[in-house]
Amino acid sequence: MRNRNSFLFIRWISIALIFLSAILTVTQLVRYSRIRATFLPGQTIAGVPVGGLTPQQAAERLLTVYTATPVEVRYRDSVFQIKPSTVDFRLNLEAMMTAADLERLQQPFWPGFWEFLWNRLPTPKPVPLIATFSEERLRAFLQEEIVARYDEPPKPAMPLPGSVSFQSGQAGTSLDVERAVVLIGDALRSPTSRQVNLSFNRVNAPRPSVDNLKILLQQIVELSGFKGTLEMYVNDLQSGEEIHFAYSEGKLVQPNIAFSAASTIKIPIMVSAMIRSPEPVPDDIAEQISLMIEYSENGPADRLMEMLLDRNTGPLMVTADMQTLGLENTFLAGYFYPGAPLLQRFTTPANQRTDVSTDPDLYNQTTASDIGSLLEDIYMCAEKNGGTFAALFPNQLTQTKCKQMVAYLLKNRNGVLLEAGIPEGTQIAHKHGWTIETDNLMHSVSDAGIVYTPGGNFIITIYMYDPVQLLWEPANRVVADLARAIYNYFNLPTS
Repeated sequence: MRNRNSFLFIRWISIALIFLSAILTVTQLVRYSRIRATFLPGQTIAGVPVGGLTPQQAAERLLTVYTATPVEVRYRDSVFQIKPSTVDFRLNLEAMMTAADLERLQQPFWPGFWEFLWNRLPTPKPVPLIATFSEERLRAFLQEEIVARYDEPPKPAMPLPGSVSFQSGQAGTSLDVERAVVLIGDALRSPTSRQVNLSFNRVNAPRPSVDNLKILLQQIVELSGFKGTLEMYVNDLQSGEEIHFAYSEGKLVQPNIAFSAASTIKIPIMVSAMIRSPEPVPDDIAEQISLMIEYSENGPADRLMEMLLDRNTGPLMVTADMQTLGLENTFLAGYFYPGAPLLQRFTTPANQRTDVSTDPDLYNQTTASDIGSLLEDIYMCAEKNGGTFAALFPNQLTQTKCKQMVAYLLKNRNGVLLEAGIPEGTQIAHKHGWTIETDNLMHSVSDAGIVYTPGGNFIITIYMYDPVQLLWEPANRVVADLARAIYNYFNLPTS
């Protein structure tokens, strides 16, 4: 009887254990089924934890984090917010949910349940953010709401009336828009780092417009009281911008007036000599050019034309070269030696004008813009091996020869006219000239050069004429003041 009771007890115990096991199994199946119905613990979508959430709950959380939370932007001393909708920020929920579901359902049910019973849940892979926004709309927002309201535009330096100087400009600030687009884009894509500090660029004070410089130069001429004829040409060798104007009897007149070229005609002679000189330039030719340019001697100019051009028609060949270069108002009609015959009478657009006349020399004439253009040709050839020389005289006027011509012009040092207006030590490759007429009075003066400065290089040519008498000191002061004003324009004071 005892054995039978023991057997029944064990039997009931076994049934109870089996029943309990069944209950536990069903309980675990229910738990596992619930886990299978939600995202796995540790699952993240776009950096947002969604473990234990249903797809709908996860979608709501993502929308709350990414589309309902603005990005806080700080720029200088201001703080403002950008709503994701402002830049058309959109989540691709369907693609992200599909990727997360694949993680959730990657194991078959029963093998997965077995792993669950052993507390071995799979480690889900994070689902990256899939979203878009409009960079165009973001840039427009930055321009309209930040740049327009918070940037400080720079203030240009301005001419000081009655002087040759400029008042310092004021630097400004400018939002780095492209950098801002990157930073705000990163914040829009982040679930946690949604604050951005924007940077700005310092914008240097701009140079005054070339028109402002022109006004200043004209004021200098007007305030000088000069009543003769003056023509001025300026060329910004960085931008190509030009200033070109003329005065006669205190009034503005059309430029391109014929002036006696005087010794500035030696620049064309040098160019013609270099066209026909072998390379390297022989020492005897180099010496004659140096004497002609540096010391402004006339004899070497004649010898160069006799040696390299033609003993009888050398000056006319110089004229032909200038016409080839398009300088229609520049000519040389005879040698320099006393009694030299006039080889040809030249008519040009400049010397045919009837509204203004400087009684130009029949032997040599030019205009401020013609000589300025020739200096530009020399500069472009020397600096870039390009320009008009490269097109018209590619084998005769090499970069080496052009650099030599600049070197000759740099040696012309006199301390007056253009040189008197620029700081000591500034490189200026130039040629000056003046004439004493048969009445033993000076009537014209000129200077034309390339000026090299830290703030930019430029060409300046000035021709002056007075039918009565050109007084040296006032004329020298006008030329120096004009040169100084242009130098100051290219080398503005810092604020």
